[in-house]
Amino acid sequence: MTSHSPSSGEARGAGLSTPVLLLMSVACGLCAGGNYFNQPLLHSIAASFQISEATAALTVTVAQVAYAFGLLLLVPLGDKLERLSLVVVLMLLAATGQFISGFTNEIGLLFAGIIMAGLFSVAAQILVPMAATLSDPSRSGRAIGIVMSGLLIGILAARSVAGLLSGLGGWHTVYRVAGVTMLVIALALWLVLPSSRNPVRASYLQILGSMATLIRDMPRLRSRSLIGALAFASVSALFSTMALLLSGPSHGLNDAQIGLVGLIGVAGALMANVAGRLSDRGWDRQTSMVCVVLLLLSWGGLYLGASSMLWFLAGMLLIDLALQGLHISNQQIVYQLAPEARARINAVYMTSYFIGAALGSAAGSLAWNYGGWGMICLTGAVLAVLTACVLWHDGRLLDAQSVKAP
Repeated sequence: MTSHSPSSGEARGAGLSTPVLLLMSVACGLCAGGNYFNQPLLHSIAASFQISEATAALTVTVAQVAYAFGLLLLVPLGDKLERLSLVVVLMLLAATGQFISGFTNEIGLLFAGIIMAGLFSVAAQILVPMAATLSDPSRSGRAIGIVMSGLLIGILAARSVAGLLSGLGGWHTVYRVAGVTMLVIALALWLVLPSSRNPVRASYLQILGSMATLIRDMPRLRSRSLIGALAFASVSALFSTMALLLSGPSHGLNDAQIGLVGLIGVAGALMANVAGRLSDRGWDRQTSMVCVVLLLLSWGGLYLGASSMLWFLAGMLLIDLALQGLHISNQQIVYQLAPEARARINAVYMTSYFIGAALGSAAGSLAWNYGGWGMICLTGAVLAVLTACVLWHDGRLLDAQSVKAP
């Protein structure tokens, strides 16, 4: 496959080979995971710059805020510009941010580097719909699943890799290695991916303005975005508070042990590939229903996990499987609504997704302060029930479309 084959409209051909999809998967994991490197390094960063850990913790917040701005302002460019060039440029800029973080001795430049890396790491969110666009239509779900698996594994592994590299050479090492790796992966993508450009020409302001039109005119974009937001809110209520339970008297785990518990989420990343294959067979609706049931059941296991590590691990496994299965099903459905607007649709969906995460984290913190672990589980279960209600509404929308179809 040549990298810059001329194309009018969308380039498809015979689709992307598995090695190329795996390369895109690694790129997504590296981009997304880079926003999580700082989380296990906060104590070392605080000591290095002689600042408080609370100030160091702000690097986590600014990374997420920068990523959110990237979703809104940069991802829609995938429907205007040539996508391969856009992805490579964004990755080069993200690598620059990693290098700034990795070689600075000033806290202000560290913040600047983290903001820059977070803003431009949204290259991952251009690669995901690009994989669907370049793949054979009958296998687009599989392509999304493979690429999303890499993204999810990257997020899960980032903390562990950061801790290991920091132990070997100090916290700067993490960002230096990430910057070099990102440059190598960007070059590899440039060499193996074909060109891909939206045939519809529009200005940047028109692209941004059309996102509101997409939300208005596509009921299933609204419903599937809300499903993703509510499901991620339910899971975020857990992630924002589980360390408080696991470090408490009933389990007594240290930070490293809590991090290992989180690695069970790798199973959820593997679910992304399974859900993608099921979507290719037309089983999006059934997959979504099963995943919502798993989401509800997970909170039962997590409630029992207050005093039993086995039940907690079982609940963690179910909740990760549920979230990733729903996420891939949602993406497969919304990408088919308007293939020529996949980048903008992804921007709408992912922005909703992360808003849900932020609200879920806030709800989890309030629930913990109000009623401890039992209230956390009740909050998560209520959000899961709301997810089920919106899924029922989405099913009605699908049925109505089927009736109208000739």
